[in-house]
Amino acid sequence: MTVLPSYKKAARQVLASIATLALLSGAASQTAMAQTAEEQGLSISKEAKARDLGWGDSTADMLMVLRNTQGQESIREIKIRSLEIENDGDKSLTIFNKPRDVKGTAFLSFSHPVAADEQWLYLPALKRVKRISSRNKSGPFMGSEFAFEDLSSFEIEKYTYKYIGDEVYQDQDSFMVEQYPVDENSGYTKRIVWIDKAEYRVLKTDFYDRKNSLLKTLVNSEYQQYLGKYWRANSMNMQNHQNGKSTELKWNNYAFKTGLKESDFNKNSLKRVR
Repeated sequence: MTVLPSYKKAARQVLASIATLALLSGAASQTAMAQTAEEQGLSISKEAKARDLGWGDSTADMLMVLRNTQGQESIREIKIRSLEIENDGDKSLTIFNKPRDVKGTAFLSFSHPVAADEQWLYLPALKRVKRISSRNKSGPFMGSEFAFEDLSSFEIEKYTYKYIGDEVYQDQDSFMVEQYPVDENSGYTKRIVWIDKAEYRVLKTDFYDRKNSLLKTLVNSEYQQYLGKYWRANSMNMQNHQNGKSTELKWNNYAFKTGLKESDFNKNSLKRVR
């Protein structure tokens, strides 16, 4: 019978195709495995940053809720203005409107990827603008559980990275990445961030102090999308595990591409800002 050889030939072709696919799959797996934990951590962090580029400028209202160890609250009303700078870090202006004892206080921050951030604080009671030294960046901002360095924009060059695994957090599959500050003046030895795989949003951050002990945890929740692309958390709760205090930032009234310019972020006009 002459049909058998054709069947054998077809079978050999199928087997050859399967073998080729297996080789290709194996090569792809080896390539993935060749990426180190450090490279994976950097890659994940770059993607998170890339997904939040291009928003231009924004304004928002914020309530800062300070809670002491007894759960007593102190609330401050704040206006935030932000400006995205191409090939540099963001600029931000924080203006305190209430209560009366902090009304008129203004904080200006220029973030930089490599150079030290520039930050100034205007205190109406003293009627002067105070520059925040890089050595003092780990200090508390206006009595809150946020440090001055926590208020800078996230820039890739500020850290080195290491991917440490996956975890489901807030019902979302997430990457876990360790971030090690490059700046020797940082108050942290590392941060561990949980970044959701679907949208690359930071859901949670653990901060470790200079003794490598867990100091604080920041939980971002109630995310909302703007301009069909940019995600912002409406609640950011910072819990200090060492002193029992917490600070929650409640955001609302976001507006984007409002026409802000670099001239709107001027340390010489901090005394007059409203």
